[in-house]
Amino acid sequence: MTERIEKNTKICIDPITRLEGHGRIDLFLNEEGGLENAYMIIPELRGFEKFCEGRPVEEMPRITQRICGVCPLAHHMAAAKAGDAVYHVNIPETAKKLRELQYNSFFVADHATHFYVLGGPDFVVGPTAPKAERNILGVVKKVGREIGAQVMQLLSENHEISSIIGGRYIHSVGGIVGGMSKPITEAERARIEQIATNSVEIAQFSLKLFEDVVLNNSEYRDMILSDAYAHQTYYMGTVDENNKINFYDGIIRVVNPQGDEFTKFKPEEYLDVLAEHIEPWTYLKFPYLKKVGWKGFVDGVDSGVYRATPLARMNASDGFTTPLAQAEYEKFYQVLGGKPVHATLATHWARLVEMLYAAERILELSRDPHITDTKVRTIPTETPTEGIGAVEAPRGTLFHHYVTDKEGLLKNVNLIVGTTNNYAAIDMSIKKAAQALIKPGKPVDEPVMNQIEMAFRAYDPCFGCATHAMPGETPMIVKVYDANRELVQEIRRD
Repeated sequence: MTERIEKNTKICIDPITRLEGHGRIDLFLNEEGGLENAYMIIPELRGFEKFCEGRPVEEMPRITQRICGVCPLAHHMAAAKAGDAVYHVNIPETAKKLRELQYNSFFVADHATHFYVLGGPDFVVGPTAPKAERNILGVVKKVGREIGAQVMQLLSENHEISSIIGGRYIHSVGGIVGGMSKPITEAERARIEQIATNSVEIAQFSLKLFEDVVLNNSEYRDMILSDAYAHQTYYMGTVDENNKINFYDGIIRVVNPQGDEFTKFKPEEYLDVLAEHIEPWTYLKFPYLKKVGWKGFVDGVDSGVYRATPLARMNASDGFTTPLAQAEYEKFYQVLGGKPVHATLATHWARLVEMLYAAERILELSRDPHITDTKVRTIPTETPTEGIGAVEAPRGTLFHHYVTDKEGLLKNVNLIVGTTNNYAAIDMSIKKAAQALIKPGKPVDEPVMNQIEMAFRAYDPCFGCATHAMPGETPMIVKVYDANRELVQEIRRD
């Protein structure tokens, strides 16, 4: 699509592409033909919390992963942890290790999917390449069929790990209140170790591919480091007692735009740290740091906007516990000029470093001498009340907060998902990229549109998780404004 900018023009990118879920970008131009404002609009209702009310809390690990087929295991794990907290139960150590092992296999597959299918085509094939080539087939053509087959094998094998531990690779039934539904056998452990070894090798290859294709290309490197794709925000991520990244469990750490620690909090303290802002033009909410406050869609130390992405986790941590990922972490900051890194497009590189860590962590856990212990569940005995579970989803920190009656039936549910954490920053990133790319008198062609989309694609947003659509149940409201922004008509369709 090619459009020439006219005065007082609205440009709509609908649908936006290579993401999970649905949304559109509305770009409003000023009289000179430059960008006046930009909006990432999510036209679907967030309603999952309401129709979970009245359900038994022990059903939530199975129900909530139906929110989205892309990242079901994140909801499965957060729900299981929240259920543990509701029943005040400490699960066995082997159950914790099995959950973490399965969860890291999910991270390997999810990060690989984003790099090779969703985000990677912009770099491996090229941001201005023909649209028909910017996809997984274009990537395979560029890197070779053999590599493409290895990536498909990586996805299949890590799904196999999920099947071994969780009963099936999508919509797992392994995590239950009090632990896990079954242990693993020695044969299963050996197979997981074999898969992990392969995964480490492919993760290393993916990082080498990124270095060869992206970092060694001065045009791409300049794009990554350009101000058009940069924001100085707060950063959030889950860390262990040594401030090392952990996807499954730990304390949530927030650093300021200078990289200094702002706060640390336990998942059950999240309401002391986070609040949510709403806007009338979207169904998705905007979380922000309560102590800083909502100052609008601006960055800097005085704005409560934060990010929770692979890049954010690295900025908020002191690295990784595994040796290969730690070496890549150090290289990342050496090449990009030190911590913190504010370049949004560098998130693609950070995602691959996390992929390597996840593969290494699977290998470590598969070799743990207690991983095949048969004690994998503690039967809950206390009266259920209230509980909060949190994990690092691939797209950011995920909170599940449940309140039940004494029978364990849910009275209140609140979810803050990874993409929701990043929604304000996504809007800001789209606007800044569009301001840099749209110039008065120049055509807004398809390559320009794609480079604007690249600003949100770096976040790997999942609007299926973030919005929980209820098609056919929600009224559509269309508001028509004149050139002076005055409302002239409102159309409602129920």
